Amino acid sequence: MTVLSVGTPDVSPRSAPQGRTAVPAGRPLALLLVLVGLTGLIASAVLTLDKIRLLEDPSYVPGCSINPVISCGSVMRSVQAEAFGFPNPLLGLAAFAVVICVGAGSLAGAEFRRWFWLGLQLGSALGLFFTHWLIVQALYRIGALCPYCMLVWAATIALFWYVTLHNLRTGVIPVPPRLRPAVREAARYHWAVPVLWYAVIALLVLNRFWYYWRTLL
Repeated sequence: MTVLSVGTPDVSPRSAPQGRTAVPAGRPLALLLVLVGLTGLIASAVLTLDKIRLLEDPSYVPGCSINPVISCGSVMRSVQAEAFGFPNPLLGLAAFAVVICVGAGSLAGAEFRRWFWLGLQLGSALGLFFTHWLIVQALYRIGALCPYCMLVWAATIALFWYVTLHNLRTGVIPVPPRLRPAVREAARYHWAVPVLWYAVIALLVLNRFWYYWRTLL
């Protein structure tokens, strides 16, 4: 798998692009943004609808409440599900809609300036931080998992990684000369980081709920 398969055109990272310089995304990255955005948006929409039904009828059982561990209802009823005073999925509806627009615009030929990519970098980093806080809460405080929430986790991790990689390769985030080979290798094996990231989370889930999984063996 070559470096170019990541999808961002090679722009020299020797210096950051000027504020008025547009930086293209490249078709593969644009497609990934649309795919990630759709995944997160659909999951957020399902969670929002289930939350509304739960508010209307406290006895409502979401379809993804399958057993004591895979239980969307337990997660939705938790304090952490409204971290900012309103249902968390509303954040997803707004954020992933923006991601889809960026991806669709890039597919149509739009190019965005450095400040825009830095803004997307900041937004994805904040989303990543919030996502990992929710992962910790789900595993060690709530003690239940929500499949649609996990789709959002996966989408947010992919978004952060590929936006970061794009910004490093194009010079949006300046890279010192000694680190450029590392960036090239990261781009060449771009799939390795998210795969390892997902594997670590899967192992944490397996370990946390092993008391239940072993009853299924």
